[in-house]
Amino acid sequence: MPRRYRILDVFTDRPLTGNPLAVVLDCDGLDTQAMQSIAREFNLSETVFLLPPADDVNLARLRIFTPRRELPFAGHPTVGTAVQLAIENAVGFREDINFLVEEQVGLVPCTVRLMDTGKGRARFELPKLPERLPWNFDRSDVAAALSLEPGDIGCGDYVPARFSAGVPFYYVPLSDLDAVARARPDMSRWNNVFDAAAPEIYVYTKGGREEGASYHARMFAPSMGIAEDPATGAAAAGFAGVVQATERPGDGEHTYVIEQGYEMGRPSRIVLSLIIENRALTAATIGGHAVVVASGELHV
Repeated sequence: MPRRYRILDVFTDRPLTGNPLAVVLDCDGLDTQAMQSIAREFNLSETVFLLPPADDVNLARLRIFTPRRELPFAGHPTVGTAVQLAIENAVGFREDINFLVEEQVGLVPCTVRLMDTGKGRARFELPKLPERLPWNFDRSDVAAALSLEPGDIGCGDYVPARFSAGVPFYYVPLSDLDAVARARPDMSRWNNVFDAAAPEIYVYTKGGREEGASYHARMFAPSMGIAEDPATGAAAAGFAGVVQATERPGDGEHTYVIEQGYEMGRPSRIVLSLIIENRALTAATIGGHAVVVASGELHV
């Protein structure tokens, strides 16, 4: 049977930039193996399958796949799918709408505003606050796994750390934009430094290439079938924990813009907001734009 799909570029308002996402709209009869095969066929960072919600008060249930495995949660699929859901439900332009979607990690509250035909911006509240995971790292080993020198590791008060807000990432601060650009996975050392079951690495530095950027980042995830990702919302979600632990922002809302994908020719901008109460992180949101760039049918 024909199955409709859309391709959106996410964390950008310009087609052919940002992070591409496939959203399969007609999923009746697809089992897990079929979904994984379709995700492998698209060969994008992630493919989303839209299913009826378990609870009718929610708008949809999302299953998210990389080319190699299913994820319990991911950011750019949530932002892109939220915009697509608003388009599918014929919501008016330039007004915020709020709804919940179901992901394996739990309920995800979304806010969407359509800006034009096939274009909108969305933000979602983290369904799970970031938690620090144990990691006993050796600076020289981390540098070697990234084809860098030990002096490239570190940025101000930022030190390597591991956090998860649903998907675990290793967060490696680098000294400057040049070190970020030079980072290259050395697969002969990779699994000796990072957990072979989930070695997703997020390298970053303060500042950016464009005005207003707070951080500049790259993400490598060979175990997911992703050599490099143009924009990683799930990593930005865990990064909220890194920022809170290092910057110790005061009570209130704090917003940061993260650049990613520039080294790939896919510039992306992720908006991360932290809510701090009594010096503790109590909530965080991830946001950005998305634009539809293609539509079609699968005959599987």
